Amino acid sequence: MIAIEGRAFLKKGRDGPVRGGNPWIFSQAIGRVEPAGLAAGAFVAIHDGGGDAIGLGYFNPATTIAIRLIAFDPRARVETIIEDRIAQALQLRRRTVAAGTDCYRLFNGDGDGLSGVVIDRYADSAVVQLLTAGADRMRSEIAAALDKLIAPAAIVERSAGVVRRQEGLPDRVGAIAGSPTPETIVVENGVRFAVDLIHGQKTGHFLDQRQNRALAAGLARNASMLDAYCHSGGFALAAAMAGARRVIAVDSSERALAAARRNRELNALRPDAIDFFRADAPRFLAEQANRADGERFGVVVLDPPPLARAAKDAAQAGRLYVDLNALAMRLVEPGGFLMTFSCSAHFCGEEFIRAVRIAQAKSGRKFRTLERLGPGPDHPVLLGHPEGEYLTGLLLAALD
Repeated sequence: MIAIEGRAFLKKGRDGPVRGGNPWIFSQAIGRVEPAGLAAGAFVAIHDGGGDAIGLGYFNPATTIAIRLIAFDPRARVETIIEDRIAQALQLRRRTVAAGTDCYRLFNGDGDGLSGVVIDRYADSAVVQLLTAGADRMRSEIAAALDKLIAPAAIVERSAGVVRRQEGLPDRVGAIAGSPTPETIVVENGVRFAVDLIHGQKTGHFLDQRQNRALAAGLARNASMLDAYCHSGGFALAAAMAGARRVIAVDSSERALAAARRNRELNALRPDAIDFFRADAPRFLAEQANRADGERFGVVVLDPPPLARAAKDAAQAGRLYVDLNALAMRLVEPGGFLMTFSCSAHFCGEEFIRAVRIAQAKSGRKFRTLERLGPGPDHPVLLGHPEGEYLTGLLLAALD
């Protein structure tokens, strides 16, 4: 049972971000914590510098983000908050995830009110990520709430990565409940995917691009597409299923390409519906762009993995995004489209858009911005918490 174990008092004048809706409190904003010696993940009542209660959260004395709020109302019932938050998140998904899709983000951390908690739904299974010390303490309550609300056949934990290490936690991967199958078949916008819940990237599938794949499918109908960094074939499959005339998909990982071929098979597509190439994407783009007879495409999708995994990588990432986008722009046929993305939390938003503008100048082409892209509504972000944003994309149309 989750219970409040102590109190944290902010320094005078340091409550502004919380009152503005930001759930992160940094260590330098904290005046004192009572009692001393609270363990990492302990739940605390939060008070401003004048002593007024302003919220509830959990505390970690060893991290820069020392408190993460789970309620901006200090009167919230902490003993029921986990089930209540998951129930609210589920209701939101039922209203915003379209029919023909049984895989989506059920719970998105701060955006759904439980910092550090991520839950993805894959057909009749759920995958949980508990990324912080406070989230780690919620494990049994989360499992109980999921069992009550959606009764999944299996609950898998995929808690791993740099954030857990910063929180002083070991990686934890395996079944919490039930027995996950080696392959789970899910449907996204009518397209079938085979997902490995234990070993797949992220929690098994890149759910944040679902709506963007649907958009790409519409643009690619009767057109040609190049899907750079295709991974398990999400954009390529969406285009082929929508009736693209030709699809080329590139990835450097044979394991990813094997998964993509399996997904092509699952959707009963002809082998020649998608041409897969194992290649380094930047080199492939450069070779095509520098050939006089190189192929040009009606739609180019550029969705690389994070190029800035830490703040120190941002400058180098900026140069890479410029180079990649300049090459991709040269491969778009006149009147065609470029969908380009950054999923780097340390290089997103206006920084990424500026890099794409520089890339345009370098490419010698001219593009129009049709839409700014991001994840779907199953990845909500608190309005007062811009740090929760990470996926930035642009839909561009070639002017010449």
